[in-house]
Amino acid sequence: MPLKKSELYTSLWQSCDELRGGMDASQYKDYVLVLLFVKYVSDRYAGRRDALIEVPPGGSFADMVAARGDKEIGDKINKIIGRLAEANELKGVIDVADFNDADKLGKGREMVDRLSNLIAIFAKPELDFRANRAEGDDLLGDAYEFLMRHFATESGKSKGQFYTPAEVSRIMAMVIDLGRAHSANQSIYDPTCGSGSLLLKAHDEAKSRTGLDLAIYGQEMDNATAALARMNMILHDCPTAEIWKDNTLSSPHFVDKQGGLKTFDFAVANPPFSTKAWSNGFDPANDLYRRFEFGLPPAKNGDYAFLLHVLGSLNSTGKGAVILPHGVLFRGGAEAAIRRRIVRQGYIKGLIGLPANLFYGTGIPACIVVLDKEGAAARAAGKAGIFMIDASRGFMKDGNKNRLRSQDIHKIVDTFNRQAALERYSRLVPLSEVEANDFNLNIPRYIDASEPEDLHDLEAHLRGGIPVADVDALAEYWAVFPKLRATLFEDDRPGYLRLKLSAAEIKPAILGHTEFAAFKTRIAALFDGWRNTARPRLAAIAPGEHPKAVIETLSEALLDTFRTAPLLDPYDVYQHLMDYWAETLQDDVYQLVQIGWQITVDGQPNVELLPPALLVGRFFAGEQAKIDALEADRESLARAVEEAEEEHGGEDGLLAEAKTERGKLTAKSLKDRLKAIKADADADEERAALQTHLALIEQEAAAAKKVKEATRALDAAVLARYASLRADDLQSLVIDDKWLAALADTLQAEVDRVSQTLTGRVRELAERYAVPLPALAAEVETLSARVEDHLRRMGVAWN
Repeated sequence: MPLKKSELYTSLWQSCDELRGGMDASQYKDYVLVLLFVKYVSDRYAGRRDALIEVPPGGSFADMVAARGDKEIGDKINKIIGRLAEANELKGVIDVADFNDADKLGKGREMVDRLSNLIAIFAKPELDFRANRAEGDDLLGDAYEFLMRHFATESGKSKGQFYTPAEVSRIMAMVIDLGRAHSANQSIYDPTCGSGSLLLKAHDEAKSRTGLDLAIYGQEMDNATAALARMNMILHDCPTAEIWKDNTLSSPHFVDKQGGLKTFDFAVANPPFSTKAWSNGFDPANDLYRRFEFGLPPAKNGDYAFLLHVLGSLNSTGKGAVILPHGVLFRGGAEAAIRRRIVRQGYIKGLIGLPANLFYGTGIPACIVVLDKEGAAARAAGKAGIFMIDASRGFMKDGNKNRLRSQDIHKIVDTFNRQAALERYSRLVPLSEVEANDFNLNIPRYIDASEPEDLHDLEAHLRGGIPVADVDALAEYWAVFPKLRATLFEDDRPGYLRLKLSAAEIKPAILGHTEFAAFKTRIAALFDGWRNTARPRLAAIAPGEHPKAVIETLSEALLDTFRTAPLLDPYDVYQHLMDYWAETLQDDVYQLVQIGWQITVDGQPNVELLPPALLVGRFFAGEQAKIDALEADRESLARAVEEAEEEHGGEDGLLAEAKTERGKLTAKSLKDRLKAIKADADADEERAALQTHLALIEQEAAAAKKVKEATRALDAAVLARYASLRADDLQSLVIDDKWLAALADTLQAEVDRVSQTLTGRVRELAERYAVPLPALAAEVETLSARVEDHLRRMGVAWN
C-alpha cells in the first residue's frame, strides 16, 4: 500500500524521538536534517557522472546503513559526512553536528542503538528520492517544511527564529511581483536568510509562474543556521544558490566592484526584531555602503537598519518585502525622521498588518512592509498612495501559536495585488493623508477593523418596537430576500417595526420561504457548475502528476465560481476545499499519482482510497438499514438491562446476591443464584426478578448475535463486491460519493449558516425590545408588592 503523505510526516517526526532527551529541538534538528540531506543527495546523485553533488566512495547513505550496529557507528557517521563535505566544499555546512557526542547521544550501546534506529527510519523504501525532482516534488519539499515548522515550535522563543512560517513566506513572495519576472538574469536576495525558507518560497513563486530559475543570494550570521540554508538550497534543487555566513550589517558580503552594495531585482527579509546590538562591528555614522543617508536608526533598535539595508540592496526597479514589528510604523524620534523620508521618496508600496503570535521568536504582532522602487516616483508625486491591509483578525489556532489559513493567504494576496478596497480590511491611503498624520503609518489610523458597535435604541426600550435602522442594517439579506422582510416584520409606528411571528416561528419562516429556496437553488447551481468542470479533472489524475497542480486548479476554479455567490464568503468556501484537501483528498491524490486508480493493492481491497462504507452506501443500503434496526433493538434491550440493574442491583436489591465477585450480573451468576434459592419458599420475589433479568440478558445476547451475523454477512458481500468493481465504478464511488459529496456537505453548512445568522439576529432584536421599560418597571413594582405582603404575613418588618 502506498504510504500516505501524512504518514510520511509522522515517520520523519518519529526520527526525532530517537534524539529527544539528550538535547533540545534547536540541536537535534541539525542531526535529523543532515541525515535527510545525505539520504537525498545519495539517492539523487550517487553513481552519476557530472552530477551537481559528488557522492564519493565511503561518503554515501549506503555507507551509513552498513554502519548500523557497529560499536564505532558515531565516529563512522562523522567520517562518512566528512568525505561528502570534503568532495563538495561543504565543510562547516553538513559536518556541524557531532554524531559521536556521548553527552547528547548516549554512551556505548545506547549511542549504537539510537543512531542505528535513526538510520533505519531514513532507510525506509518510501524515502526514496531517486525518481523525484525537488522543485516539483512535494514529498521532499513539504517534508522539509514540516520538519522545520516542528523544530521551530519545539525550539522555544529564543531559538525558533531560523524559520519564517511558510504561510507568511508565500504572501511575501506573491506581493512583490515575482510572477512578473522576465529574465533568468534576475535575482532574489535575503540579507537575514535564516534556514532559507523565505528565499526558496520566493524562488518557487517566480519559477512556478514564469518558468525562470532566478539567482539566489542570502547571508546569515549564525553558523549552524547558515549551514541549514546551504543544505536547504541543495535539497530543493537550487545548488548554485550563494549563501554566505557573516553579519549582514557590519560585513555585507554582496558588494559591487565600486565598493557599494550589490543590488538585486527582488529582496525578502525577516530580520531579528528590534535587536539592540545591530551596530556592533562597524560605525553606522561612517557607513562604507551609504545605507543610512535617510538617517541613523536608534542605537538600541535595529529595525530600520535592516529596512535601510534592504532598500540599499534593491536596484532602480527593485521590489522587496520585509517583516518588521508594528512599532516601525509609528515610533517617534530618529525612526520617525527616517520613516518620513522613505515615505516622501515613495518607496513604500504597501503595508500588511498580520495577526499576533505568528512567529516563533516572538509573540508580538508584525507587519509586512512592501517596497517598490519602480513605482516610487509616482507615489512621491502623489499620483499613488500606500496600500494598507489590516489582516490581524484572520487566523487559526495551531497549538500555542497562531497560523494563517489558506483563505487568509489568498485574501491578502488577492486584495493587495488588485488594490481592492474592502470595508474594515483594506484601502489605498493617499500620501496627503499620511502627511496629514505626520507620517505615522499605524494601520488602525487608516483602517478601522473593529466590528461596528451594536447600539441600543432608547426609545425602543421605552416604548417597544424594533428600530427600522437595525432591520435596515441587514440590507445584504434583504437584497437577496426582499419579500422575506415583509413576512417577518410589519409597521409599528414611524421608525419602528413589529415582529409578526413568535420567536419559535422565525427559523421555519425563513427556511420555508420561496426566496430562501431560490437562494439554495442558486448556490447549488454554482456548485454544480464547478463540479461539472472539476469531475473530469479529478478523473484524469494519473501517475506522474504533481498533486499541488491538481489542487491549485480545483481551488482557484471554486474560488472564482463563488465570487458571485450572494451572502457567502468565497474564501470560506475555498477554505472548506483546502481543509478537505489536508484531511483526506491530499492522501488520496498522492496515492493516485503513485499507482493510479487501483481497486486492489497487493491483493487486498484498496480501503484507503475506497472505504467499505462507500460500497455499503451505494450497493447495500437495505442491508445496512436492517443492521441498524437490529442494533437499535439490541441497544433498547441493553438499556432495559441497565435500568433493571440500577433498580434492583443495589446493596439491598433483589439482584444483589447474584453479583459476581467483581460486582457484575451475568447469565451464569443469575442462573447460579436461581439454583441456590430453588428450594427457598420465601424467595419468590427475588426469584421473579432474577428470572426477568436473566431473560433480558439472554434477549440482549441473542440480539447482539443477530447484529454480529448480519454484519459478518454484509462484510462478506462488500468484499465480494470489491472483486466485481470496474474502473468506472471506482471513479464514480471515489469522486462522486466520497470527494464531491463531502464538499457538497460543507457547502450546505455554509447555506445553513446564512439562515442561522439571520434567524439569530432577528430573534435577538425581537427579544431586546420585547418588553418596554415601563412594563418592566410595573412588573417589578407588582412583584415587590407581593414580596412585601408575604413578608408582613410572616411577621417580618418591612421598611
